[in-house]
Amino acid sequence: MVVLTKKPKTFEIQFRDPSKAFYSSGDKVSGKVIVEVSELTKVTAMKLFGIGCAKVEYSKGKQRCREEIDYLKYQDVLHLDQQPTDLDGSVILRPGNRYEYMFGFELPQPGQLVSSYKGKFGAVQYYVRAIMERSPQPDVECKKYFEVEEPVDVNTPALTSPATGAKEKNLTCMFIPDGSVSIAVRIDRKGYCQGEYICIDAKFENSCSRIIIPKAAIIATHTYLANSRTKVLREKISAVRGDPIISGMCDMWQGKSIRVPKLRPTILGCNIIHMDYTLMVYVHIPGSEKLTLELPLVIGTIPFTGFASRSSSMCSQGGSLASSSLPSMPSAPPSYSEIPPHGHLDSHLTPLLDDYDEDDCPIYMHTGDDHRTPPPSYAEVEEECTGRAVSLQFA
Repeated sequence: MVVLTKKPKTFEIQFRDPSKAFYSSGDKVSGKVIVEVSELTKVTAMKLFGIGCAKVEYSKGKQRCREEIDYLKYQDVLHLDQQPTDLDGSVILRPGNRYEYMFGFELPQPGQLVSSYKGKFGAVQYYVRAIMERSPQPDVECKKYFEVEEPVDVNTPALTSPATGAKEKNLTCMFIPDGSVSIAVRIDRKGYCQGEYICIDAKFENSCSRIIIPKAAIIATHTYLANSRTKVLREKISAVRGDPIISGMCDMWQGKSIRVPKLRPTILGCNIIHMDYTLMVYVHIPGSEKLTLELPLVIGTIPFTGFASRSSSMCSQGGSLASSSLPSMPSAPPSYSEIPPHGHLDSHLTPLLDDYDEDDCPIYMHTGDDHRTPPPSYAEVEEECTGRAVSLQFA
């Protein structure tokens, strides 16, 4: 008997439908394990495993944080059809032949799986693994990954209801009150799919002495939990910006749109990995932390089926929503003409947008020929995720 001393010529897994992009709960995963050998080979067993698990792993100082949850565990022993076996159940594979071990199993029912995911500190992965036992030679194995995407319907009542919010920030300059900045935002619904447009109705009011810039962005928040510790990463996906707003003025967004790019759906049901989305509407204020307001988003897989088209369904009522549905805002600040010439406000100050983003241009408010010494420059403070989170600053 010639004993195999090297790896098989071919040992791979093929799915029945290679073009299938992903599987969902209840689907059947089927295919074959293909084996070709270059020498006479005695195979004592061909084992197949279907594996699905979520893993989180990262370092926190000298501590290694690691957590794992299983979602799929399938095991079977495969046999060749019409192939003679020895008394111990082993088979002899001969060179020049192609052997195919067929397999098939069903994924668990809805509610038991989590969509595939791959991030910086964790992943949810599904794969089929085949192990060929060749006693007394070492076992050989091969592996084939497949994607799982659990359906997320954005047409549920919770996701088709509007989301609103309002926020105000009082400012100071060298301990002297410098007015306030306020924002109020409304979106028609919370659930969206790839290619749809989020239309934003918003009101921005600037009663401080500085020039502000309103912006909005889709934010993905990745949360990893392991060893009772939490690590958070925030990522800006796409963004839009409005026109600068000078002191004493306000601006309205009526159906300003931001397109949802190709994104993985929101991860639901995983205890150690969360991936959530928010719409962050924020105001860049030179010399101060940004004023931010976040509204929850859910990225789904089943598109919105409202009566209007994908984009117009959210934008058609922009004007009326902006005037009637936004939370109440503070009254407009006084104009420059109402400020006393020797009043408490430093009207001679020239606000400079010196801490602008890469896509901004420096903006000045000219005040004639007053050449008094300008105030000290402002320092921008990074936004920080609290609770053992990672500090990130958004443009």
